[in-house]
Amino acid sequence: MDELDQSQIQMLRKAFDTFDQEKKGVISTDMIGTILDMLGHELDDDTLTEIIQEYDVNGTGVLEFKEFCSLAARFMVEELDAEAMLAELREAFRLYDREGNGYITTEVLKEIFKELDNTLSNEDLESMITEIDTDGSGTVDFDEFLEVMTGE
Repeated sequence: MDELDQSQIQMLRKAFDTFDQEKKGVISTDMIGTILDMLGHELDDDTLTEIIQEYDVNGTGVLEFKEFCSLAARFMVEELDAEAMLAELREAFRLYDREGNGYITTEVLKEIFKELDNTLSNEDLESMITEIDTDGSGTVDFDEFLEVMTGE
């Protein structure tokens, strides 16, 4: 964790907390692929399994936050090209905001999460959406979308 700056740790905490739905301080190793996908790192199953085994040395099937940060640190670039990432996310949002309303529905956001990880249950999706759509509006604007995708 020493190689991560405070903003990176905060971003990882947000991602970790989103997937720690029971608030037990651990996340299932099954979620690691999804989280890394959300952070822009697509890995094949064999590589992912290898990496998880490296950090889940006891084979418990869960990672604590510190272990998760150590794993994620491998994938975090010192200086992200923030403008390029912002442009990519803006374009992705535009594609999902088909009517150009300035928001996407939580149903569309569920579709995005499903595309990122087709093993998520409806209960997992509902829990994630509840955490993201705090006002219960059923919509997510670009700033909320950006926060979900970047943890900022």
